[in-house]
Amino acid sequence: MPLTADALLALLAENDIPAETFHHPPLHTVEESKALRGVIPGVQTKNLFLRDGKKNLYLVTLAEDAVLNLKSLRAPLGARGGLSFASANLLMEHLGVMPGSVTLLALVNDAEKRVRVVLDASLMQADAVGCHPLTNERTTVLSPAALSAFFSLTGHEPVMLDLDALLTVTEAEKQNAAG
Repeated sequence: MPLTADALLALLAENDIPAETFHHPPLHTVEESKALRGVIPGVQTKNLFLRDGKKNLYLVTLAEDAVLNLKSLRAPLGARGGLSFASANLLMEHLGVMPGSVTLLALVNDAEKRVRVVLDASLMQADAVGCHPLTNERTTVLSPAALSAFFSLTGHEPVMLDLDALLTVTEAEKQNAAG
């Protein structure tokens, strides 16, 4: 049974992982989230729950405005076949959340460690990072140190990627192919 948002927040507190949570209307998109700017501190995230051709699962988290080409992730992740969005059923089965509430904090529900975590390295350089606490009606803000403590608590070791560099390499490859 997946944790509830309240149980997750209690778990963070019990493990001395500092976090500040803000309540708001349900947010389903980055655009809706941007309407709250000025109220919620930190870099806000977008999360992609992906699978490859061999049914390996990935949670890719990046800053809300970052651009990502899924093809550029294949090689660094060692993905088999193409990457595509995983189904809502897989999302619920492995992370215990519905579409619109995908979040790093859902890793608390991945007891089998089937989901590989991929973070844009720039997030760990921010003062604070905003994540949904298993519901899109709240945003929980954590420091990079608190996020690291959370990953340790859940037993997940994120793959850190410079997503800007991946995008730059992909653009350079396109130019070389066209030239």
